[in-house]
Amino acid sequence: MRTALVVCAHPDDVDFGAAGTVAVWTAAGIAVTYCLCTSGEASGDGSRPAEEVAAVRRAEQRAAAAEVGVTEVIFLEHADGTVEPTIALRRDLTRVIRQVRPDRVLTWSPEINWAMVATAHPDHRAVGAATFAAVYPDARNPNAHPALLRDEGLAPWTVPELWLADAPERLRDHAVDITEHFTRRMAALRAHVSQVGDNPGLEAGMRAHFTAAAARHGLPPGRLAEEFQVVDTS
Repeated sequence: MRTALVVCAHPDDVDFGAAGTVAVWTAAGIAVTYCLCTSGEASGDGSRPAEEVAAVRRAEQRAAAAEVGVTEVIFLEHADGTVEPTIALRRDLTRVIRQVRPDRVLTWSPEINWAMVATAHPDHRAVGAATFAAVYPDARNPNAHPALLRDEGLAPWTVPELWLADAPERLRDHAVDITEHFTRRMAALRAHVSQVGDNPGLEAGMRAHFTAAAARHGLPPGRLAEEFQVVDTS
């Protein structure tokens, strides 16, 4: 493992669901790149222009990334709230995969997690479906999106491993112990001031959530874990 790519729909998605894991990876010397399909401009109460909201949320995501050791953050600028797994999105993600050439891709599950509907945003699932299609078969296929190879010189790349966040609970087969990096992942989440504000119960809620995840995977009492469905895509 030398490189990893995290693909999500909105600023803050990775920091709610996987920033502890990212901190574990970067601490181990793995270079992690973030790819955001939107800039989160559909959030808020509608009182500010979308362009202003997008600028704030992009800045917050870059600050959050820095808290867990990520320096490269890519924004694809697809429209927030209307993401679909189109050929255009698959092409854009294939481009990023061929540029980054990651050993592992982490994205959101294309399936609905019925146990926590609040996280089952249609954009999340659309990004998961498009990312899976970009991983397999598009990025490895020289005949997929031929202009990427012909005009941009981006050679095919095979991603051997796909990690899915927020999959249905029965499919989550891997846990990452984030106990030592919990403070860093909370600092990343707190960087999204426009979304979490000064929520006094945020840390306690996150700690309880990750304590339960650790227990499900047999970790000792007091440990915290993020959990994923891991798919062999080699």
